Amino acid sequence: MPVNFLPQRIPANVAGAIGRKVGRTGITPNMISLVGLAGNLLAAYLVTQEALLAAGVVYLVFSALDFVDGAVARATGMVSKFGAVFDAVLDRASEAIVLVACAWYFADRGEQVQAAVAYAGLFGSIAVSYMRARAETNGLSMREGLFRRQERVVLLGLGLVFNGLTIAIWVLAALANLTAVQRFVLITRGLRRLDEEAVPKA
Repeated sequence: MPVNFLPQRIPANVAGAIGRKVGRTGITPNMISLVGLAGNLLAAYLVTQEALLAAGVVYLVFSALDFVDGAVARATGMVSKFGAVFDAVLDRASEAIVLVACAWYFADRGEQVQAAVAYAGLFGSIAVSYMRARAETNGLSMREGLFRRQERVVLLGLGLVFNGLTIAIWVLAALANLTAVQRFVLITRGLRRLDEEAVPKA
């Protein structure tokens, strides 16, 4: 059974309270998603300026809004398929932008190997999300994974805050790509099961 280190959502009672309180202000879930993207753009800029502590704090704070937009959508009855896709696209863009900024940071310092590892981490992160999208397209649920987005965000954020970006990037790249392989195996098994079920019985 795949291990999940961090929860997919905050507890329902907490999410409900936050969602109702924020919803009363008139702020929509899509607005929150856009603010999250803007914050991650700021974090990426701070990384390129070598302000890693500030970048880490900004990255963790604004990435946490990913929990809030969904809570507001559910509490205010604004859940929609468009909103889910909009949020997912901005989440992927936010993570990619910060990882590219990390690659920029390493390249600017002449650390070409670390820059390549940052791009490997970017590839793994995108692959993990792509595997889930392909699974759901084929009618499979795919929330499992050793190292999903929430784990990647926490690792990278802490790496920035505690001046351990090099270690964080190596771990992120390794585990993100391992998770992509893990999801590929799970998808393969699931699709084979669906194919077997679709074959008419003799």
